[in-house]
Amino acid sequence: MGTERKAYFALALVCLVWGVSWVGTKEAVRYMPPFQMVGIRQILAGSAYVLYFLLRGAKLPRKKEWYPILLLSVLSFMISNGLATLGVKLTTAGLSAIMGAIFPLWLVMILAIRGKNRIPPLAWIGILVGFSGVCIVFYEHLHELFNFSFLGGITLGLIASLAWAYATIYTKEFALDFNPYHSIGWQMLISGCTLTIIAQISGEVIPLKEIKLYTWSAIFFLVVVSSIIAFLAYLYALQKLPTGIVSVYAYVNPIVAVLAGSLFTGEPLTVLIITGSLVTLAGVYIVNRALHKKAEEAVPQTDV
Repeated sequence: MGTERKAYFALALVCLVWGVSWVGTKEAVRYMPPFQMVGIRQILAGSAYVLYFLLRGAKLPRKKEWYPILLLSVLSFMISNGLATLGVKLTTAGLSAIMGAIFPLWLVMILAIRGKNRIPPLAWIGILVGFSGVCIVFYEHLHELFNFSFLGGITLGLIASLAWAYATIYTKEFALDFNPYHSIGWQMLISGCTLTIIAQISGEVIPLKEIKLYTWSAIFFLVVVSSIIAFLAYLYALQKLPTGIVSVYAYVNPIVAVLAGSLFTGEPLTVLIITGSLVTLAGVYIVNRALHKKAEEAVPQTDV
């Protein structure tokens, strides 16, 4: 198998695994508290990453690196991953995946509010299209507007995607101060320990010996297959394929999550949900396309 074919296989694996991971998360929190589950997941995955990079010769973070590590630990894992996991427990895996996929829409609005970048008109069109798709999806759930559990799950999903958008911005701003790949394990470890402490203080825990084998299987999938194998496959694809092609995972993941949720856990799959999901992802694509086009135009042209 050639290098390019291996890269496309790796990308396909990422799309499949990260989409199914929403269902894996839903199943993992079915019989145990969300913060306890995500704490265990992050501690195990974080330990694996830290050990991996230390064995490859990476040094411990320097003093100036700890600030971005702590900040991104809060945004990426405590808030984003933590609240997204709690949101999945309150709603469906498919809807949670759609909420997670709209983070580029938040990204544009944050940049516009901060006034650091001029937002292309096409990006605003993408935002309108994206949120129109969300409205189509929610039209299917109008009868649940006064369901506290449902609204709570959706709200947590939106906050989680907003936190991920901020984490994306700060990762880029701190790019010169730390190595995001080497530090991801430390971010997970810090977040995992903090969420575990929060779960203990709140009393939302169950004894480890009472965790069902079924739940441990879901956690194993999330740690080994999703957080480690799929992430390494993502890095491999990113190295061997154009960024624009690799970014397709952002559009495929929610579709896989919706289909997997319907197939494995019996989540509803209606025409409105399918249509709304596709419209939402079209909006995300338009926003990404507009931002990429602007970035390309910003690169100075030189005569050869």
